[in-house]
Amino acid sequence: MFLFKKNAEMHLLLNQLLIFIKKEYVMPNFDAVIKAYKRIEPFIHKTPILKSQLLNDKLGCSVFFKCENFQKSGTFKYRGATNALLNLSESDFNNGVATHSSGNHAGALAKAAKIHGTKAYIVMPNNAPQVKIDAVKNYNGEITFCESSLASRESTLKKLCNKKGATFIHPYDNYYVVAGQGTACLELASQIDEPDFIIAPVGGGGLLSGSSISAKNIWDNTKVIGAEPKNADDAQKSFRTGKLQPPNVPNTIADGLLTALSDLTFRHIKQNVSDILTVQEQNIPVAMKMIFQYLKIVIEPSSAVALGVILENREFFAGKQVAVIISGGNYSMKL
Repeated sequence: MFLFKKNAEMHLLLNQLLIFIKKEYVMPNFDAVIKAYKRIEPFIHKTPILKSQLLNDKLGCSVFFKCENFQKSGTFKYRGATNALLNLSESDFNNGVATHSSGNHAGALAKAAKIHGTKAYIVMPNNAPQVKIDAVKNYNGEITFCESSLASRESTLKKLCNKKGATFIHPYDNYYVVAGQGTACLELASQIDEPDFIIAPVGGGGLLSGSSISAKNIWDNTKVIGAEPKNADDAQKSFRTGKLQPPNVPNTIADGLLTALSDLTFRHIKQNVSDILTVQEQNIPVAMKMIFQYLKIVIEPSSAVALGVILENREFFAGKQVAVIISGGNYSMKL
């Protein structure tokens, strides 16, 4: 009995050590991004590049828009969700997947689960945008609503996973999710010549960190820039202080950028990103309107933040080749 207890304790300590090692030292690299792309390519859209000479003239630089609003589920999130799902063991896959999300990751994971034949359990705050709630329902995701606080999300998700036996797929603090998000930039490299800059919106940092992995391994001189609302500038503060900063009651229409960086995403951002620039709140709808007008496509506010960075820093980007990743298009227009 004593021996069994010691063995059990040793097994527990070993598992905790392995978890620590994986969390602290195992980070997705460019090889992981390449493997992710080979894995998910049959199931995703190769999204187009759009540009407008009229808009370029107005901005004073050449902008290439990587339109992930045309991705399945309407967002780049489908790349990471699919990669994470396809890396599950057979038993975990059969038990389904779960997450907490206010929108795009929820829809992406639900759609991926539906296409590949498993169940998705989604915890959503009760103030989530209706268009994103409807998307999860359309993909047969099973929604459990909770209060909008992170504590409520996490506690509700924990109970749900224990009840259903589902595997938690984090929106961005996940090796396979980050590698999957990096495939958007990998794909971009086959569509345009080396740009001077790549700009990606940053909330939790999955897209920015994944893009930075690809960009730094493909091109020699491209600088990667994160774009963030001034009213939710924890990523910029983290980047410039070198220490993770908590969000300070973010209040922005860019609802997809309300989350904070994780240790995983922050490490890549510190290593590969040149800067994180912010956008004043009033300029987010201005940028949205410009994309509606010149590109004739629908984007969500979080996507517009990347163009907003150019609008507020015209001299910095003047005469440059700039690639902008439009992160999503799940927006309910009120006409």
